[in-house]
Amino acid sequence: MSERARVPSSRRRKAGIAGAVAGAGAAGIGAAVGLRRLAVGRMRLRPDPDAAEAFGARRGTPVPVLASDGLPLHVEADGPDDAPLTIVFCHGYCLNLHTWHYQRRDLPGQLGDGVRYVYWDQRSHGRSGRGDPASATIDQTGADLAAVLAATVPADGRVLLVGHSMGGMTIMALAAARPELFGERVVGTVLVNTSAGDLSEMTLGLPLVLAKLIRPIAPGTLRGLGRRADLVDRVRGAGADLAFVVTRRMAFADRYVSPSVVDFTEQMIRATPIDVIAEFYPTLVGHDKADALAVLARVPSIVLVAGRDRFTPPEHGRAVAAALGGELVEIADAGHVLPLEHPGAVTGAVRRLAGRVRSEPREQSA
Repeated sequence: MSERARVPSSRRRKAGIAGAVAGAGAAGIGAAVGLRRLAVGRMRLRPDPDAAEAFGARRGTPVPVLASDGLPLHVEADGPDDAPLTIVFCHGYCLNLHTWHYQRRDLPGQLGDGVRYVYWDQRSHGRSGRGDPASATIDQTGADLAAVLAATVPADGRVLLVGHSMGGMTIMALAAARPELFGERVVGTVLVNTSAGDLSEMTLGLPLVLAKLIRPIAPGTLRGLGRRADLVDRVRGAGADLAFVVTRRMAFADRYVSPSVVDFTEQMIRATPIDVIAEFYPTLVGHDKADALAVLARVPSIVLVAGRDRFTPPEHGRAVAAALGGELVEIADAGHVLPLEHPGAVTGAVRRLAGRVRSEPREQSA
């Protein structure tokens, strides 16, 4: 009897539906061997300036941090413990702290001494502990960020927060829960490919009709598959090649993006357990932190949006920038992963805002 025959048809149908959800929501998990090699081969007919980049290899000093529920969070720091300014980077859904590879590589040389850099894996992502499913909420990730700040920022130090996608939502959750931090401790924010809410019609890159059909069943179906790790691992492993192609299309817009960057992004996504994808999905759809923008507006901000972002549409970022009264940077030919697709724009934004808050007397940063 074949392997296919042994798997009930209902389970196969669920696997197919869940594969579509995960493929879109995580920017590309599918099935079909060989397509990645073909795509990479074609792309590499031209030079790949990023082929030699050591993606995922940069490491900082580990900082022990426990979340409010006791979950260990993986946190790394670069730079002096007593720096007057700390920059904390919050990554997005299905990614990890290596999202900030280029910023980690370039900012120390551009900003010089006196800055500490903190990178952390959000709960259940990367090397952080696996949280209880009930804790997979934006409110909890905001509380996690508060714990990271308490452990990494000197008592008299100031902090600049940088967030991509769900990381930006985490910053908004911190503002909603701890408004007293903004203006005294938190002196600026850089928000990238993010939204303050109203994502109930989020299509995850799917046609709207298909997205509406899948949305109600996605979390339960994916959680069910998470309990059958053997089946899911076979599907996801076999889909690595097509996942590259789908990631290239869904997460990026620049036709000349490095295939090495695409491959690294796909690896981060594929490393995220399918049940984690499912657990965080409802909190993204239900995210609403519009009221927190008044708190964020107390401090200088730069908001970066991408004209071809399939996950957080550019109008969401424009609305955030308008509410904050901050600088808006819009890159027309770009997708959802600006820190890797257009790293210079993100690095430049962090550098400019860090320079601004460092040059202002403390009382003027609020």
